[in-house]
Amino acid sequence: MNAPAPQSCDLKLTGMTCAACATRIEKVLNRQPGVSASVNFATESAHLSLAADAPDVTRLIEAVEKAGYGAEAIAHPEDALSKEEPPVNLWPFWTGVALTLPLVLQMLFMPGSHADILPRWLQLLLATPVQFWLGARFYKGAWHALRGGGANMDVLVALGTSMAYGYSLAVTLLGAEHLHVYYEAGAAVITLVMLGKLLEQRAKQHTSGAIRKLLGLQPKTARVERNGELVEVPIEQLKHSDIVIVRPGERIPVDGEVLEGHSSVDEAMLTGESLPVSKQPGDTVFAATQNQQGMLRCKATGVGSDTVLAEIIRWVAAAQGSKAPIQRLADKVSGVFVPVVVGIAALTFLGWWLLAGNLTAALINSVAVLVIACPCALGLATPTAIMVGTGIGAERGVLLKNAEVLETASQLDVILFDKTGTLTEGKPSVYATGPAQGSEDELMRLAAGLEQGSEHPLARAVLAAAKQRGLNIPAIENFTAHTGAGVSGHINGQPSHAGNAVFLQQHGYTLPAALPAQNGTRIHIGQAGLYQGWIDIADPLRSDTSAMLALLHAQGVSTAMVTGDSNQTAQQIAAAAGIDRFWAETTPVGKAAIVKQLQSEGKKVGFVGDGINDAPALAAADVGFAVGGGTDIAMETADATLMHHPVRGSLTAIEISRATVGKIRQNLFFAFIYNVLGIPLAAFGMLNPVIAGAAMAMSSISVVSNSLLLKRLKFLRLD
Repeated sequence: MNAPAPQSCDLKLTGMTCAACATRIEKVLNRQPGVSASVNFATESAHLSLAADAPDVTRLIEAVEKAGYGAEAIAHPEDALSKEEPPVNLWPFWTGVALTLPLVLQMLFMPGSHADILPRWLQLLLATPVQFWLGARFYKGAWHALRGGGANMDVLVALGTSMAYGYSLAVTLLGAEHLHVYYEAGAAVITLVMLGKLLEQRAKQHTSGAIRKLLGLQPKTARVERNGELVEVPIEQLKHSDIVIVRPGERIPVDGEVLEGHSSVDEAMLTGESLPVSKQPGDTVFAATQNQQGMLRCKATGVGSDTVLAEIIRWVAAAQGSKAPIQRLADKVSGVFVPVVVGIAALTFLGWWLLAGNLTAALINSVAVLVIACPCALGLATPTAIMVGTGIGAERGVLLKNAEVLETASQLDVILFDKTGTLTEGKPSVYATGPAQGSEDELMRLAAGLEQGSEHPLARAVLAAAKQRGLNIPAIENFTAHTGAGVSGHINGQPSHAGNAVFLQQHGYTLPAALPAQNGTRIHIGQAGLYQGWIDIADPLRSDTSAMLALLHAQGVSTAMVTGDSNQTAQQIAAAAGIDRFWAETTPVGKAAIVKQLQSEGKKVGFVGDGINDAPALAAADVGFAVGGGTDIAMETADATLMHHPVRGSLTAIEISRATVGKIRQNLFFAFIYNVLGIPLAAFGMLNPVIAGAAMAMSSISVVSNSLLLKRLKFLRLD
């Protein structure tokens, strides 16, 4: 008996000040039985996978609170990103500036002698409220961290500034005029760290702008028919099967079916196509798309969290809150960072005191070590870049399931494309017929009767052609779809078959030795053991397919095609698209086998498909791209969904992933090199604590700002 699949939940976290906090919470949660947790410092959230024996959410929240942090359960991961942050109270910071500025100016005017311009009692008066009122947050954070068995940035700031303040206070109270005081060091560090946190918070809010932008597309109210009247209700009160009226210029509030009216709808936010889509009774409309010139009366089929837009938001939020494998090193370093820094500061103090005999230098240099060290930059390096990268992807119609997909997509060597609905429009039409026994109409009636139970695009083409001819389609019994091969059933009580040549031959039909050249995909039809004829169905390439494939080749990514169609059809499409390698007459299992074959050759393989028959290959690929509008099974199996042109979307995904991974590497380099250089400089007395504090405050800001530069990248080849 299979074990039940683990459930999941999400927590919104408060009280984190650096990456060490996130590492601490993650360890606390992962120690709970049956819990696998991933904590994201940038989004201040945790995603938990829960086995059957896991504690309930209340106990997990209690464990987080016991560690010194706050937590609350949220229904969806996007809830941690979608809400606007409350206005920041800037008065404490500006008060700190006013109290600290005289102390710092004194130091700047007399940098060499560190002479006192201000009386020491005034310096004490200015520094004390900064240290214990504005700095209370650092003492509180340090206490919670140490009580929970960890150490974070608050420990470094509280310890460093307390050493500077305590030493200065002792010198002042003892009246040791020959010794310097360093009130400005502690006050300036606290004020600068506060400034850094304010700027960091502001920058982080910009990284989650994609979620807010998507949420902003949702209308707030809708006009609904209730009890024979038209009433305006909040979007949250809509129900399935509600009849909604959408006037010209309004955004559609639901996913639904048009009952009455004719109009054009701008669906660019879903499809990326700039041209409006004509809508008439029977057509589908989507929430947040914009109605244009006509009024539509629609029946709601998806409301609230059941809309396509809501699904997109969930995908983006889940991806932004996930971790990439490249972050593992940063997580390991963050877990031991603060204790190591405290140890280096202690060695610095002892070295300068015992070896150099300089107590003042020992104090100042150890304080500089404590305040320049910053684990925040390590914690922000990866998640901020991922948040921006996945947001850009969502805006361009590329929905990535998680950060690992984003990283893997940058490494792809080859992309395999399904043919129908992926390289082609997926709207084939009957091109030619070849009856072997009777008339064309008789052949079309039999084929349409067989195909009426199928959802395949080729089946829809046959049915459309029969309808256009005005044919009476016979009923079918015992219908069976043979995935990737054909269909069978009983028409007028006789066993009948339609599919590729191999399928008919397997069922005892003898095909003519000579058949005319094939145009498109050929369906062979047989009944009661007698071959009835063939139908050729052509499916044109999607626009720009050849150009986009050429751009993929220019990126160093090879392309290939796998299809269940005949070799001749595959060869025609491959030649027209510019694909030089293809596999034809391939079963769903065969598609997955081809993926594994390429992987065994050491290649990273992507697969793009849209049907149920593509699900095995999508699951087997290193990155499976499902075409938006394809089957639910394909989209659930895939690692990413391409809402626009499939080839264009796969190229966009690769460009975004490579740019994002490049930013992550830059961020990690900056974060590591900052500490590798900064800590030794501070230890050897080359950095004043105030300068060290400013550098520490700016390190996180620089990492977040570098991630935000992704928004300025121009994907000119795709625009």
